[in-house]
Parts: sequence; C-alpha cells; structure tokens
Amino acid sequence: MKINLPEHDGAIGTYVMQQREDAVAPATVPSFNRIAYAAAHVVVNPRFAYEPWGDSPRVDWDATLAFREYLYGLGFKVAEAMDTAQRGMGIGWPTAAELIRRSVAHARTIPGADLACGAGTDHLDNTRRHSLSDIIAAYGEQFEVVESAGGRPVMMASRALCAAARSDDDYKKVYDAVISASRNKVVLHWLGDAFDASLAGYWGSSDVSTAMATVLDIIRQHSGKIEGIKMSLLNAEYERQLRAQLPEGVAMFTGDDYNYGDLIAGDSTGKSHALLGIFDPIAPVASRALVALAAGDVDRYYALITPTVALSRELFVAPTQYYKAGVVFLAWLNGHQNHFSMAGGMQSARSALHYADVFRKADAAGVLIRPELARRRMGEFLSLHAGIEN
Repeated sequence: MKINLPEHDGAIGTYVMQQREDAVAPATVPSFNRIAYAAAHVVVNPRFAYEPWGDSPRVDWDATLAFREYLYGLGFKVAEAMDTAQRGMGIGWPTAAELIRRSVAHARTIPGADLACGAGTDHLDNTRRHSLSDIIAAYGEQFEVVESAGGRPVMMASRALCAAARSDDDYKKVYDAVISASRNKVVLHWLGDAFDASLAGYWGSSDVSTAMATVLDIIRQHSGKIEGIKMSLLNAEYERQLRAQLPEGVAMFTGDDYNYGDLIAGDSTGKSHALLGIFDPIAPVASRALVALAAGDVDRYYALITPTVALSRELFVAPTQYYKAGVVFLAWLNGHQNHFSMAGGMQSARSALHYADVFRKADAAGVLIRPELARRRMGEFLSLHAGIEN
C-alpha cells in the first residue's frame, strides 16, 4: 500500500507501507517477568457540547474502558489517571476522580486485571501558594478517592509542593505524612521538567544527585509501604544510579520513554520494571517483546522493541508534554476510537509533518494493527489538515 506524505523539505513523497495484514490478538493473556504498567489515554466524546480548551470534557466511557480491557488482554497492568490521561492538561480532578472510580470497578469484572491510580494535588488553585498542611490534605483527599474505590495510589509529583517547598525537609515532611496515612503500598512518581516545567527542582534541588539523595531518604524510611518509584527524567544513567541504591523489595519502574528498551532488558547493575506512556500506542508489539524477554530470547526482544524506541523518540520529541497527541492519534489510526479529538484541544499541539513522521515510524515498528484502516484515516487527516490528497 502507498500513501502520499509530507516531507521535511516541504515536498510530498510517496511512502510504501511495510505492514500488509491486520495483527492477530493473542489467544490467551500473555505473562511477563517484568511488572509492566501501561499509562492509558482517555477518549473524549466530541458529539456533546463542552469547552474544548477546558478541563471537564465529555468522556466516552465505553471507548475509554474498552481500551483498558484491550491492554489487560495483552498482559499489561494499567496506570490510571496519570499524565498520559492528560492530568493537568485537559483533564481536571473531578473527571479524573470519575475515571478512577469507573476504571477500578471495570477492572474487577476482568479476571487478572490490575491497576494503580494517580493521586496528586491538581485540584488546588494553581494561582496561589499553598501551605504544606494544605498540600498534605490535598493528597489525602485524592488518596481517599483512590483507596475508597479499591485502588492503589501512585503519588504523583505535585506542582503545588514544588512551588511551596523551601528545602528538602519540606518534601520529606509531606511525603512522610501522606505515605504514613496510606492504607496501601504507594508508587512514587518522579516526573522531570521535560514533561512539566513547573516541576523543575523537585525534591528540593535542581542537582539530580542531591535530589536523588532526598528521595532515597524518603524511600528508605518507608520502604515497607512503597511498591516502587517511577522515574521519568529521560536519562538512563540517572535511573541506573537510583535503581542500584533502592532497598530490597522496592521496584524501579522506568518512565524513560527514550531508553526503556535497554533499561527493561537490564544489565549487570540490575533491571527495571516499567510504568510507561509509550506502552499505550505500542502495546501489541511491546507485549510480544516482553514475552520473548521472559522466555530468555533477548535477541527477539530487541528485534521487536528497538523499532518502537525510534517511534517513541518521535512521539516524545520536545515540547515533550505534547506526546499525548501522538498517542491518541495512533489510537485513532488503529481503530480504538472513531475520531481524533482530545481533551484540551490537544490534537492541535503537533504539526501534520510530525503526524506523518509518527505514521512512518509506527508502520516500521509494526504498531499499525489495522494497516488499511490506518492508511485510510491518515489520508483523511492529511486531506483536511495539509491539503494532501490520497
């Protein structure tokens, strides 16, 4: 199959697709030897009236939950209401709370399904500074929603805490109070400023080694109540350094969407589990790769996972926080939803040329699970947004 796509020099070139046939879903749920959380996106319903640039979109609950069921069927756990679900960038806390309640209830109907849910402070007014007590209480409110629903919390990085803290001791005070009060084990979340500029200097220092010492103090103090930590700094060496120092029983969840292939495979310093937004669009290929890794077939693992890394680097190219647009674009191309509209109008955050590059790299990585549908929808998109006919 061929399709006309924009080139970087402004010309239009003919691209010959590598994929020819629809992917076949596994007959049984695969098993891995790594914990693999896929952070999942939200499907909005553009047929209803809502403010496209607001944070309270109408959600297509059927399509949203069906996508999570698809991920469970491929062997993944789900990381719910995280930044991939546009928390703080199109999805406000009231919608996120409803998403958590519905997702936990939905997971209970699926044998073997498991999920963890993001809890943060994003319902606080971000136009003013808050006290540490306010921030602790805000975390407590969201933890209560997660735990009352029957979920386990991911303690998301807090913009309010980053703005209020004056030292590493302020972080330790907040995390000590919140973790101690949690009814379940907690996953910590270290999100770098490439994803959210307002989180620069998290843990009380812009020096990563100093920040790492602070978070390690917190983890060591509460190791019995911490499942693991997700690190999203897009720097493999930082992750290896932290991973080597974690107490026994505390997992490293890579959130490095540039280097996850090597970090999950592991080396002499250890291995990482995963909590990744990129698992949302590459789920079928990543599932096969993780099955190969569990079977000890490292060559097969790398043959499958390496092309997805090239795609991920395109999706997460700066400004990195707009990666969600490419994630939802691929969900549309693959038939998981019948439109390309997003909360916060984020579908407009990337160019037609970027989406063309995503299409090429998704095809090369084997991620387009319904090639003919993907080609048709890509053609429709280019006709509308770039004036390119196919």
